[in-house]
Amino acid sequence: MTAPRYALARRPGWSVDHMAHRSGLHPDMVRRLVALGLLPCTPDVRGEPLFDPSAVAVVARIQRLRTGLGLNYAAIGLVLDLLDRIEQLESASRGGRTLLWTSTV
Repeated sequence: MTAPRYALARRPGWSVDHMAHRSGLHPDMVRRLVALGLLPCTPDVRGEPLFDPSAVAVVARIQRLRTGLGLNYAAIGLVLDLLDRIEQLESASRGGRTLLWTSTV
């Protein structure tokens, strides 16, 4: 299968190299964060990861947790999940509605 020819048919996103450049990481480290499930991405038609520009903020958060608190990658995954859950709860609270705990396990 070949990559789509027209810009409208292409899936938007940054390549591993572009993500590495924008985040200040080595491309191998970007791949490692993806493999660990810490950095979200979507595959292109060839299976290569594509990153949303907002993933730079995720990398910054990971780096702060790693260097600032000395957390290992397993702990970082847990903390990121908890921070996302807190954001959901705060958003629901601001909206005046309740959000039930949902497990993804």
